[in-house]
Amino acid sequence: MLESRRFQGAPRFAYLPESDRYVTRRPQPRYRINQIGCGTNGLEHIRVAEFEGRAVVHGIYDPNPGSVQAAHEIMARTNPEKNLVVYPDLLSACTDPQVDALIISTPNYTHLDVVETALAGGKHILLEKPMATTVPDARRILEASRNYGAVFQIGLQYRFKSIYREALKEALGNGAVGDVRQISLREHRIPFLDKVGQWNKFSEFSGGTLVEKCCHYFDLMNLFAQSRPVRVFASGGQAVSFRDFEYEGRRSDIMDHAYAIVEYGNGVRAGLDLNMFAPLFHEEMVICGSEGWLRVAEQQDFLSVEGIRCSLELYRGERHPSVVGIPQYPKHVEASGHHGATFLEHVHFVDNIEGRKTETATVEEGYWSIVVGCAAELSVVRGAPVEIAELTQS
Repeated sequence: MLESRRFQGAPRFAYLPESDRYVTRRPQPRYRINQIGCGTNGLEHIRVAEFEGRAVVHGIYDPNPGSVQAAHEIMARTNPEKNLVVYPDLLSACTDPQVDALIISTPNYTHLDVVETALAGGKHILLEKPMATTVPDARRILEASRNYGAVFQIGLQYRFKSIYREALKEALGNGAVGDVRQISLREHRIPFLDKVGQWNKFSEFSGGTLVEKCCHYFDLMNLFAQSRPVRVFASGGQAVSFRDFEYEGRRSDIMDHAYAIVEYGNGVRAGLDLNMFAPLFHEEMVICGSEGWLRVAEQQDFLSVEGIRCSLELYRGERHPSVVGIPQYPKHVEASGHHGATFLEHVHFVDNIEGRKTETATVEEGYWSIVVGCAAELSVVRGAPVEIAELTQS
């Protein structure tokens, strides 16, 4: 298929009648999606679904009027001929016979209840991360998915960011660093942004920072380690962000910085360095193996002078060539959301629906990202290592 999304909808081609469009034509949607939850991530999913083109957003459900209005405004810009259905309740949105798939982007603490309602509709599901806020809830979703007759994908889309895609190709696909033995991940970024009800400021509702934010990184660790985690040791706290924040009489308790070490069954060790009061977005991963050293990084620093946003460095000593490069997607893809990762997530969601083999996160992989995150949160509380078996065998 000719990929020409950069030209679709461009004003300079507005004069063309539909019968004369080929390069600039929009693909004919094959599937209908309902968006459940229209906050920041839900609205991004609406934009990206329309951009990807093979599935159209048929309807939405969200109890917040502002979110519904924002969804209408996006559709007015991206697909003005589409009349967006607004459902009065969750069950009707999940069981509408006109709809093929659901994207669930509701607050973390609602995921189990929403999924249990969604399963009744038997539709393809893309569930945003984290799939749950506790290990028991994640296990219930995992068990419910085992015999589910449709696609059930978890929204761990960081594995589709250009830097991590290239790192996966080099480290696991090409074996460029030999046997992976050590993994280091860093994210330094601004604090959590606002949400309806400010649920992301409270561990009870978000699962805690090491679940809410870091499940992406624990998923990457699990992928690169190619093994199951056996032990987690973490240290963290609330040093700067939201220390004086109160909402409806409750004081925020989320961590804004932490270190977490994960040990795997095959001897691989991985570490995470998290800071959430930095004045930029910076992500970095270093993979050390028996034959090389690989580093990838991504940065958005809000400065007026444009620098190199993404980078990849592969050093292999004297016996093999080394590589320095800049992983990136086309600008219009990266601009669609999460530096292009959400677009690739949607591409693979539709591919999954059509029975193609993809690299999307399974429910089991989502489960293990929650296990590591919950173990890290518990380790901070205890000030001691946590054995993974304690959480998975309870």
